Amino acid sequence: MAQERWRRLLPGLWAGWLLCVALLATPAGFALLPQADAGRLAARMLAQEAYTSLALGIVMVLLERAAARRDGGPQFSWGLGLALGAIFCTVFGYFVIQPMMPAARLGQGALSFGALHAISSSIYALKCVLVLTLAWRATFSRSPSS
Repeated sequence: MAQERWRRLLPGLWAGWLLCVALLATPAGFALLPQADAGRLAARMLAQEAYTSLALGIVMVLLERAAARRDGGPQFSWGLGLALGAIFCTVFGYFVIQPMMPAARLGQGALSFGALHAISSSIYALKCVLVLTLAWRATFSRSPSS
C-alpha cells in the first residue's frame, strides 16, 4: 500500500510548494530587489514550479489510475479530474500565457502585460484551489478510488 501513502502525501506537498511560491517567495523578491531583478527571480521560480507541477501532476494521474484499477472502481475519479485540471492550468498558464508576456511588455500583441498577468495569476490561483482540493480529499477518502 505504498502507492496509497504516496497518493495521500503528494497532494499536500504539491499544495505547500504552490503556496510557498505564491505567498512567500515571489512577494519577498519584489519586497527586497529592484523590480527588474525581482521579475527575473519570479520568472525563474515560476519556471521551476511549472516543471515540478507537471511532474507531480503526472505522478498523481498515475497513482489515481492505479488506485482505480486496484479497487475496480470507476476509471475517472475526482482525484484524477483534479490532477488533470491542475496539469491543464500549468500548461495553459506557463506554456501558453507566459511566452506572450515579453511581447506584451513591449506593447505588442493583442493583450497588455497587465491583462496577461491577471490571466496568469487567475490560472495559478485556480491550480492552487484544484491541488488544495485534491489534498483535502486525500485526508478523508476511505476508498482509494474516491
